[in-house]
Amino acid sequence: MLTSIAAADCIPFSEAGKHIGEERCITGKVFNVQQGVGGDHYLDFCSDYRVCPFTVVIFRGDLKHVGDVRSLKGSVVEIHGPVKEYDGRAEIVLRESSQLTGDLPHIPPMPKNYDVEKKGRYSAGRLSFPKAARKTPRKTQTRPIPTGETDD
Repeated sequence: MLTSIAAADCIPFSEAGKHIGEERCITGKVFNVQQGVGGDHYLDFCSDYRVCPFTVVIFRGDLKHVGDVRSLKGSVVEIHGPVKEYDGRAEIVLRESSQLTGDLPHIPPMPKNYDVEKKGRYSAGRLSFPKAARKTPRKTQTRPIPTGETDD
């Protein structure tokens, strides 16, 4: 279980790199929420995530515990957890919704039929039924052609 850290102890995301290895509260405005190729989600705090000093990652297996993080875009959040270094920058792995506090909307649970690996056009609010399989006509057996020979 996470230790409780007061909101006054939260540091801005730009200073997260100075606290790697510590259990901290990091605060910032979520600029964008992106989904990676494998279904992992990332909370970006800068317009260009490649040069941003801090990121939050939610692995696809933890989405059911965290909820639909796509609604966090534009919200100021406070993330509690251990600050780790990954790929030259600081990050926190978000594993449960209790790690998030701050001025944020209610995070709804992920839709039950949401598949993070589903490719193409998908909207969580739109339902489409699969098309019926194409039926092939039954082949009928033809009568044998008489050759004029008898089977005596």
